[in-house]
Amino acid sequence: MTIVSNLFQRRRLLVVCAATLALHLAAIDWAGNHLGSSVPRTSPHPPSVMTAQLRLTLPKRVESAPLVDVKPLAQDAPRPRARRPPPPAPLPPPPESAPATDALTAIAATPVLASEDSTSASASGKSASQAQAGAGQAQTGTPPAPAEAPTPAPAVPAEVAPQGTRRYKVHLPPSAKFDMAVARVDADGTKWTGSASMTWHTDGSRYDASVEAGVSLLVTRVNLLVLRSEGVIDDYGIAPVRVTEKRTRRAETATHFNRDQGTITFSASERSYPLLTGAQDKATVPFQLGGIGRADVNQFGGDIDLQVGDEKEATIFRFQLVGEEELDTKMGKVVAWHLTRPPKPGTYSSRLDIWLAPGMNWYPVQIRNTEASGALTTQTVSNITMTDSGK
Repeated sequence: MTIVSNLFQRRRLLVVCAATLALHLAAIDWAGNHLGSSVPRTSPHPPSVMTAQLRLTLPKRVESAPLVDVKPLAQDAPRPRARRPPPPAPLPPPPESAPATDALTAIAATPVLASEDSTSASASGKSASQAQAGAGQAQTGTPPAPAEAPTPAPAVPAEVAPQGTRRYKVHLPPSAKFDMAVARVDADGTKWTGSASMTWHTDGSRYDASVEAGVSLLVTRVNLLVLRSEGVIDDYGIAPVRVTEKRTRRAETATHFNRDQGTITFSASERSYPLLTGAQDKATVPFQLGGIGRADVNQFGGDIDLQVGDEKEATIFRFQLVGEEELDTKMGKVVAWHLTRPPKPGTYSSRLDIWLAPGMNWYPVQIRNTEASGALTTQTVSNITMTDSGK
């Protein structure tokens, strides 16, 4: 009886242990399944990168006044010379009974000289005419002819000072280097590809900017354009001092912004233009526009007028906001504001389009030039490298 009861107790103990173990295993499996579902599982595919870009509300359009051309400064006009008075009429021969006196002979023989001083010439001519008329009256008894009034010198029109362009608030973007992909289509359909680089460096008081663009020909690259600009930063943004331009098979030219004299002069031309507020060159225009948008986007509600010094002239570029667009670049999709400068008959015949990225410090991310012939050159950013200011 004792043996049977002991076996029964041992069997019951084994059953209880087995049941307990089974329950524990079931609980562990259940907990593992439920807890493991909250842990992300490793996917064989790489995660997709999603970028969120800031989208700003476009400003309300404000109509601008008609654009006024900037005329070149007139060259110094030569001083008008005094008009020589007509020679006096010969005196009639005096009667034999009244010989001419030595004084009248001296006056009649006195030459009338042309002089730069029109007043003295007129006075001397007038006195000679009066003296001769008096002598004629005394000898012939005829009344003297009225003295001819001196002809006034033509007035030289004064140079009219042109009005300055609209002034803008500017917060310039930080220094950076831009790698650009260049695509060109000639008027006949020929396609070219190449690359370009832009640099923008500023320490807050001075700046330097450059643009180098070229095309690829088989295994070589040909530079089409090299622009270099340097100057200062003032209350109205970028203030160029000197910019040089070098094109293929052409000599280098320079444009000088003479701020002490208030003029813009050129190495390739003898003309000069008045220097207006906020004047730029072709290398600085994209960054000045970016600084205007960075300071206050509402400024793009109206047209942006910038005087731009080129190789031989300085004209007003009027930029208008087209709208917001999304560009496909090697950096991904970029939200940009599209600005355009339409052609202006009689001044410039090409169309210039610039895309600025508000989410990227308002940097220029695409530039396109459409020539009058239909040739199209587009530069699209492929990489932007932030650099230390002033370096």
